[in-house]
Amino acid sequence: MTAALTARQRQVLALAANGNTNAAIANWLGVTPHSVAEILTAAYRRLGAADRAQAVAIALAVGELGIHEIHVPDARQGAP
Repeated sequence: MTAALTARQRQVLALAANGNTNAAIANWLGVTPHSVAEILTAAYRRLGAADRAQAVAIALAVGELGIHEIHVPDARQGAP
């Protein structure tokens, strides 16, 4: 079984799961992009994931993230 994520790791992974860059996440949280990268790396390690996509998939599968935390992009927003 995978180890539980910290509240901060869960928060950052949820933001990443919604398509936000490390820079955008850092700006919202008032930290550096490097700090975001370190938080995500620690989350990947705890989940046994190799990258962002796998970490999100594992977190959803084991209940660390809820499907309600993932927002589906509105396809109409990019349409003229």
